[in-house]
Amino acid sequence: MTEQTTRTRGRPRSLSPDTNAATVQALDRGLQLLVIVAKESKTTLTELALRVGMPASTAHRLLVTLQRRGFVDFDESTQEWMIGIEAFRIGSAFVQRTSLVEAGRDVMRRLMEETGETANLGIADDGDVVFISQIETPNPIRAFFSVGTRGPMHCSGIGKALLAEMPRSKVEQVLQKKGLEEFTSKTLTSPDALFADLEATRARGWSYDDEERHYGMRCIAAPIHNFHGEAIAGISISGPAARLPDDVIRELGPKVKRAATGVTKLLGGRGSPPTD
Repeated sequence: MTEQTTRTRGRPRSLSPDTNAATVQALDRGLQLLVIVAKESKTTLTELALRVGMPASTAHRLLVTLQRRGFVDFDESTQEWMIGIEAFRIGSAFVQRTSLVEAGRDVMRRLMEETGETANLGIADDGDVVFISQIETPNPIRAFFSVGTRGPMHCSGIGKALLAEMPRSKVEQVLQKKGLEEFTSKTLTSPDALFADLEATRARGWSYDDEERHYGMRCIAAPIHNFHGEAIAGISISGPAARLPDDVIRELGPKVKRAATGVTKLLGGRGSPPTD
């Protein structure tokens, strides 16, 4: 058991350094082909092989692999290669994320100025919430999450705002994968408690993190939607519990919701469809 555990952390014994280098080279060549195909409307195997500087047989094997994954497509009638739908999907995801950050900056700044608390922008990724932008309050005592910080969804304002938009079956998948780790005595560590909280979140239109991740810190968040009504991100304010008592939470919740609606409109999005 120890030998197997140690081996999986590094390189399997069956793979020599030369094999690893060959694998990386194949990946690099495949990406070179993908870049060239993306620049051309259509191109032949011969042209691609010449431009990359590899045998046509090697280029063909790499193209077939890319085709299986949907990154390139092949026109049988003209015998030419073209970009595939999967490459478009990934490129669109990057554009969407970039547009999201740009669209959110002014709204986040206004929200910070209006509430006096740090404004955050985050997305869901592999069962976690990832912070992708932040506008800090000038207050000396404030919340801070560096861009790229990951955290559990069940004890995060943005995380719960996004979970509330998911079908129950998808939330259950997240819980099965990530669990409900306890961070403070206020963390929701049972599925029943979390689902009750998500139901309340849906009814209000905004979520509430009551010192569930860190003692002394509270957070209010609301979801941002795309054109299809899908929640793609969340916007929040976070700050010390002393500045965010219950009456202030109730006052600021609708403001955070309006900010999320503002970013949604800037992205050409609309409200969420019903969940199952």
